[in-house]
Amino acid sequence: MDKARELFDGKALIVDLSADFRFEDLTIYEGAYVPHTAKELAAQAVFGLPELYREKIKGAKLIGNPGCYPTSAILALYPLVKRGMLEGDIFIDSKSGVSGAGREGKVGSLFCEVSEGFRAYNVGVHRHEPEIQKEVNKHSPQRISFVPHLVPMSRGILTTVYSRLAKAAKTAEVLDVFRETYEGEHFVRIMDENVYPDTRFVRFSNYCDIGLKVLDDGRIIVISTIDNLVKGASGQALQNMNAALGLPETAGLSAVPQYP
Repeated sequence: MDKARELFDGKALIVDLSADFRFEDLTIYEGAYVPHTAKELAAQAVFGLPELYREKIKGAKLIGNPGCYPTSAILALYPLVKRGMLEGDIFIDSKSGVSGAGREGKVGSLFCEVSEGFRAYNVGVHRHEPEIQKEVNKHSPQRISFVPHLVPMSRGILTTVYSRLAKAAKTAEVLDVFRETYEGEHFVRIMDENVYPDTRFVRFSNYCDIGLKVLDDGRIIVISTIDNLVKGASGQALQNMNAALGLPETAGLSAVPQYP
């Protein structure tokens, strides 16, 4: 925050990858992080998810780049909550590679601590939960429950969202809603029916892949994948920069996923 205040002049563009400028309501931010010391700048910031806030991002001078987990969850939920298609609570189960914990040396990130294991962490207290919740609450009063997991791979996030449809619909019909919502969005790919995302197919790319299934009793499962270091971090920052400066959003982001 202090560095942003030092650099901000209303002319140069700042894309901040911390959580400091992601929240419109700073009481939510302070409940999850620390006291905010640049409130005058926060009022000028835009939440940098281009698929949702492109028009606000255009010409902005301060952009709060979303978190990796929120990016995967919000893109999976937005078409549904925007149209009021869900009822009841929303459950979000996310798995991330170890790079999601950052480069700082930590015992829990060591090879012997992670390899051959799979665990949940920060259950009920992860700082990304309020970031997802505040975006859902822009359209719906529903509560979310968010549980992140650490997977023994270097990068990638797979998020699975569980909820219930307010009105009966078929999988193909809901897929059409997603395709309509994200029509023209280069970096969001909606899978065909009975095809589901795989972290391998977004690796090193800025894509978000989304697939879903509606069960016979009205429950719905939505699955999304991103590379947490690209669409979940630096790639989205570049996409935001491009949008803010009037450049093609795909500039510098045309690399295809690398597999294996």
